[in-house]
Amino acid sequence: MSNPVQEFNDYRSRMNQELLAEASTTLKRIFNLDQSAYQKGALDEATKELLGLVASTVLRCDDCIKYHLERCYEEKLTKKAVMEALEIATVVGGSIVIPHLRRAYEYWEQIEQNTPALS
Repeated sequence: MSNPVQEFNDYRSRMNQELLAEASTTLKRIFNLDQSAYQKGALDEATKELLGLVASTVLRCDDCIKYHLERCYEEKLTKKAVMEALEIATVVGGSIVIPHLRRAYEYWEQIEQNTPALS
């Protein structure tokens, strides 16, 4: 049985490594800035991940949605909290985000099924 969560992470990790091996300083800085933005500051990391999830949904980026869903899971956010954030994204983004909402819901279930419980 395949594990879509592991497949996504393996692909993302492999391609990031290959991309960054050939990347310019500019691209490396963008990757670093993206990572730094989600570290704890005035907002906690869970809140920042929810913000990233909403923005990714409004922008209709399925890879980013998957990434932020996994981070929300790692931050021990509940399915209910994630769904509320996705509802806000749907209000902001309009009906065009509904296909992404479906895939996000499906991916959250895959995370729950394929990821060891976090203590």
